[in-house]
Amino acid sequence: MSPPLNRSALHAAYRDGLDPARVAEGCLAGAEAPEARGTFIALAPEAARAAVAALGPFDPVAKPLWGLPFAVKDNIDLAGLPTTAACPAFASTPERSATAVARLLAAGAVPVGKTNLDQFATGLVGVRSPYPPPLNSFDPAIVPGGSSSGSAVAVARGLATFALGTDTAGSGRVPAGLNNLVGLKPTLGAVPVRGVVPACQTLDCVSVFALTVEDAWAAASAMAGYDAEDPWSKRVALRAPGPVPPRLRAGVPDARSRRFFGDGNAERAFDRALKLYTGLGIDLVEVDFAPLFAVAALLYEGAWVAERYAAIRPFIAAHRDALHPTTARIILGAESLSAADAFAGIYRLAELRREAEPLWDGLDLLAVPTVPRAYRVAELDADPIGPNAALGTYTNFVNLLDLCALAVPGPFRDDGFPSGTTLVAPAGRDGLLAAVGAALHRAAGVPMGATGHPLPPGPAAAGAGGAPAGEVELVVIGAHLSGMPLNRDLVALGGTFRRAVDTRPEYRLHALPGGPPARPGLLRVGDGGGAVAAEVWSLPPDGFGRFVDTVPPPLCIGRVRLADGTAPAGFLCEPAGLAGARDITHLGGWRAFVAGG
Repeated sequence: MSPPLNRSALHAAYRDGLDPARVAEGCLAGAEAPEARGTFIALAPEAARAAVAALGPFDPVAKPLWGLPFAVKDNIDLAGLPTTAACPAFASTPERSATAVARLLAAGAVPVGKTNLDQFATGLVGVRSPYPPPLNSFDPAIVPGGSSSGSAVAVARGLATFALGTDTAGSGRVPAGLNNLVGLKPTLGAVPVRGVVPACQTLDCVSVFALTVEDAWAAASAMAGYDAEDPWSKRVALRAPGPVPPRLRAGVPDARSRRFFGDGNAERAFDRALKLYTGLGIDLVEVDFAPLFAVAALLYEGAWVAERYAAIRPFIAAHRDALHPTTARIILGAESLSAADAFAGIYRLAELRREAEPLWDGLDLLAVPTVPRAYRVAELDADPIGPNAALGTYTNFVNLLDLCALAVPGPFRDDGFPSGTTLVAPAGRDGLLAAVGAALHRAAGVPMGATGHPLPPGPAAAGAGGAPAGEVELVVIGAHLSGMPLNRDLVALGGTFRRAVDTRPEYRLHALPGGPPARPGLLRVGDGGGAVAAEVWSLPPDGFGRFVDTVPPPLCIGRVRLADGTAPAGFLCEPAGLAGARDITHLGGWRAFVAGG
């Protein structure tokens, strides 16, 4: 029996002698099965066999994706196979793979084929294609979600370990929610988009569908990195996830912002998912999503419809009749717009971005339904636009505001259909979302995709222990603790939580006079001291240096001796600064002091 296609299972089987050629051939054969109809536009047997032949001996260190089969959305170039963007008249065969694909091949991944999509990546339903549409992996009567429908279905049906999508309005998340998958949408610019047919170049990113968060992260990490040939590439590091911090605050839609369009099953499943958040120690804060909904409304108005038109304008001039009717209805609407309309949209987005900024005060992330309702394919016959707009309720604002996002499976609905939530955070906080998302996925206890295989346990020491090479550990004991007011300053400098640990019992903790904000002072006294609750975070060297520059006297940075035997740099207080301070050592830590008022 073949193992499930998640990375940990496949790599264990490869260590035991499984031939990766057998896995690739199995995926290619499965893609021809009736239930996989419409999933692929083209298969890549020659490319798969060439990739297997180039693998060499099993080495998951040199090639972290060794032998893992993957699929590519057919608006992303794979050398030697036509790129159609689900429009046969647009097809051309690239000699060079997209940067993202080339990096996956170098990491040992094996391409299976090119997947179906909403034409020109315009849509969230997944069936706007001249090819037979992909079938939802749980219920063929329900839309598979788009635009990356084929990629999601390929992974959910066990035809690939992971698959590439693109995400402009939610195309890397909506299909994940409708097929019980992880959908990772990285920070804009972190993964190069050279070799990707553009939808909205200012918003597009390459996304990943996978059975587990760990697999999605491995693929994204292999693709990430600056590309000088890509004008949209940014020097953004995907910082590896650590453990889930002890305290987090997640914003959730308030009563006026909960939109499920009459789908009670979806709403109840979301409420069950929120209980998983609280079980992980995450505080839920209801927030008004009105500014975010206003941003989302811009996506299919002036500036960004015009951007979709500009992306394929020469093709439209020569092949206007080749557009799918619904795609044409959307994109050709730009012909009535002026440059002034585009600038008006850009100006309005700037206003709304400023209006939305306070929403993040005191929040670490947002938690939203991935899709607010499951729509039936038949409903699109009566209204091809309305369901699509509804599916983007909680996705359309993300790229416009340069946020990162991660869709994760959650408790199933009462009717047995999958459900999921999406985590959203400011740019650069992808690692935090991965840490929380992996914990949530395991707490949900649902199988992987539609395969029925149970989710494997997490890595034995996932994210635990010391800082990665090149980073500096920092001990915090006060307002920089997770969930505290100044923690966001630490995160903004690239801080990642590593562990919660007490100091050795040789310190006195004081509440210093003055403020706000109230500040603690930690003094090493040797005898007569006590243990104080602390957290260890890690920072890149430049972030650590900038952080130290902000530490005001009488606080200073010195070595803090911890109960686990380590002594990282951390906050201490000069003895002279304790005049008028209150000794609170007996409380055990700053969090207890704040909780007591």
